[in-house]
Amino acid sequence: METLFTVVNTGVLLPWALMIFAPGWKWTQRIIYSLAIPLLIAFAYIALVVPALGSGSEMPDFSTLDGIRSLFQDDTGIVAGWFHYLAFDLFVGSWELSDARKHGIGHAWLVPCLLFTFMMGPAGMALYLAVRWYKLRSSRVLGDH
Repeated sequence: METLFTVVNTGVLLPWALMIFAPGWKWTQRIIYSLAIPLLIAFAYIALVVPALGSGSEMPDFSTLDGIRSLFQDDTGIVAGWFHYLAFDLFVGSWELSDARKHGIGHAWLVPCLLFTFMMGPAGMALYLAVRWYKLRSSRVLGDH
């Protein structure tokens, strides 16, 4: 489990680095917009979760903290949960990059958003949505659109 965790956890550094340092490079576009890496992480997640669901064990109660806590009682649950974060955060980061390009939001505005999305998922998405709102509102006020 440690090796799988290390490989996937390290593997996500490449797409994040590409989005931050080489957003216009053709290989960045191919890697990021193919969504291959979040999809691979999703398959790894599925490979960890499905056997646990099919093991005959009782489904956790998702409406209680104890039920959620039970998901993280062993390394498999912890790694699956982490892969969940990695896949979704990378998907959101790729959407931010695509959306910023679509709306002409400069990369200097996007980099802090990507860094926050990488480190703190929802906080980075919230920051990007605030930047997006500000930049789109400013461009309409100035008559750019």
